[in-house]
Amino acid sequence: MGRVLLLQGNQAVVEGAVAAGVRFYGGYPITPSTEIAEGMAKRLPEVGGKFMQTEDELAGIGTVIGASMGGVKAMTATSGPGFSLKQEMIGLACSAEIPCVIVNVQRVGPATGQPTSPAQGDVMQARWGTHGDHWLIAVSPSSVPECFDLTRRAVALSETYRCPVILLMDEIVGHMRERIELPDSYEHLPVVKRKAPSVPPEEYLAYADTDGSKVPAMAAFGSGYRWHVSGLVHDETGFPKGTPAATRNSQDRLREKLMANTDDIVKAERYRADDADVVVVAYGGAARTAYDAVDLAREAGIRAGLFRPITIWPFAERAIGELAQKTKCLLVHELNCGQYVREVERAVKGRVPVRLYAKYDNEPATPEELLAEIRKAAESIKEGRQ
Repeated sequence: MGRVLLLQGNQAVVEGAVAAGVRFYGGYPITPSTEIAEGMAKRLPEVGGKFMQTEDELAGIGTVIGASMGGVKAMTATSGPGFSLKQEMIGLACSAEIPCVIVNVQRVGPATGQPTSPAQGDVMQARWGTHGDHWLIAVSPSSVPECFDLTRRAVALSETYRCPVILLMDEIVGHMRERIELPDSYEHLPVVKRKAPSVPPEEYLAYADTDGSKVPAMAAFGSGYRWHVSGLVHDETGFPKGTPAATRNSQDRLREKLMANTDDIVKAERYRADDADVVVVAYGGAARTAYDAVDLAREAGIRAGLFRPITIWPFAERAIGELAQKTKCLLVHELNCGQYVREVERAVKGRVPVRLYAKYDNEPATPEELLAEIRKAAESIKEGRQ
């Protein structure tokens, strides 16, 4: 028998992290993610973990990377300005392949923006925020129960593929309250462990692809294994090696360990989309409006559906391409001036019209507002125009 609770999305993230085995949190409070820090400060000591409030956001993710190198599942949380400050260390975690989870509860920006208003303006930053070619995963929940589940999944993906995973939330999902049922105990929930070395310390190569998975085994610092950690391009030993061959080999492996596993990594939900003429593409808090808008459209005789990316990055390119062969129009709804829509257009390759309903005025759309955009899309199909 489980516990039935009324939780915020941020509180569900805390429980998901504890259930996934996270035992270290380092970070700095910032609206609208502060409840995550507060919750971890309370929960981690109860399960033998450690909480550290650092002097700033960069130090926060630095402690998380250090804890992860020591063999501990580690997480931090922030919002827009803090997410910007973390980008340098996110790049280090990508290059050195340090598992960690970064929660970003998005708010209106740029700069200070509107700290308590919903937005989804960090979507491209989540993918391209740090400099250089780099490879990571981002997932986005749309409900409080999914905050629990996707936090666990984010930790599992990070440990499995040795990369940073961004839990890309927004103020709507972070602060809303919903009914959630949690187990009385997390002891029987599966917990993913990172791949450990299968060779003795003297034979260990920190970045060797020993089994063809492209994911090297990771030894914990202090366990008797020694390895060099650097943000520079490195070879299998971890020591810098900037030759053209070493650079290419490093980039290829970092990319392929994710791209070769998109069937496992990339997840999405389809709602009433099988026979839809107009399919709304929406994620996170914006998708909550889309469910009702699709139902209203169906009641009005418009065949509408929803495609909700759960994995934001890597992009669900194959699924969007397949959708473009079945529907007549895609309507991307996001709480920004138009970011994810460009990726949708790229995947569709002109096969069907792609329209944008951008909402960036500090408030989420209502179902009726989105329904009006669905009607416009349906009318354009009848008239044979975009």
